[in-house]
Amino acid sequence: MSQLWIMGCGDIGRRVASLYQKQGRSVIGWVRSEESLRLGEAQGISMRRGDLDVGEGIAASFAQQFVGADVFWFMPPRSERKIPSVSPELRLQSETSEIKGWNEGDLRLDTRLRTFLSTVQNAPRRIVLISTTGVYGDCAGRWIDETAPLKPKAARAVRRVDAENALRAWGERYQREWVVLRVPGIYAQDRLPLARLRRGEPVLQAAEAPWTNRIHADDLALICQVALARAASGSTYNVTDGQPSTMTDYFNQVADFSGLPRPPQVALAEAQGRMSAGMLSYLAESRRISNTKLLAELGVQLRYPSLRHGLLVT
Repeated sequence: MSQLWIMGCGDIGRRVASLYQKQGRSVIGWVRSEESLRLGEAQGISMRRGDLDVGEGIAASFAQQFVGADVFWFMPPRSERKIPSVSPELRLQSETSEIKGWNEGDLRLDTRLRTFLSTVQNAPRRIVLISTTGVYGDCAGRWIDETAPLKPKAARAVRRVDAENALRAWGERYQREWVVLRVPGIYAQDRLPLARLRRGEPVLQAAEAPWTNRIHADDLALICQVALARAASGSTYNVTDGQPSTMTDYFNQVADFSGLPRPPQVALAEAQGRMSAGMLSYLAESRRISNTKLLAELGVQLRYPSLRHGLLVT
């Protein structure tokens, strides 16, 4: 049985690890923070800590640890605020221009994943990457499947497109297996925006609210496990519950479930001065994501097929 790594072993990583632990399979988790390290160790995961942005934890034997391994890549691209400083030798190991020909200061690139791929080269057997449905950009509320063109608008989505491209190039260069999971908003009863609701922050009035999509954290963990075992190499899947709703409806349902007041609603023109830039960027995109391919090809049965199930079923 191949060694199993979870690169970026945060909340979703720990949920995935739990599924394997129940099967008696050991998992290795890689994290950047001390808190994530502690939480993983408390769960019984064999943890490693390092920072790929600066080469921390990458020793000469780094690639050897991944020979024949299966890898979940859950690390998000670095933010615009942090420019990495990667040693030149890490960038020059790959012979594939798609992987080696990058500028570490280019904010359009996922330099974190590129550093990993150029370092491990042909060592891993298969990599499952979490991307985002944000790669489709604004679709004006239309239904979207995996054949839709990629038109990322937000900088974070641009970097996710680069991550997908880098992984594809790695797979082609080294004849290794890869799968991409495009994921929207993730929720669970223990990761709801309760603090935001308690602060009474506004949402858009219902008539102007964009369509949004989501997946329950436990369903996402199961899908990750199934994708590693069953998905054909080179496959891409939209990982949603297939039941989109507006952002306003989402906050209203969470408020009702939590016994908190529903948030005040404001017009889009007023929202410009009352919402964060990050929230406004989400509100600038509207799309409904189909999960038909996911259910048909992977045979996954969602435990939480709608937000209502996710909030009410324990």
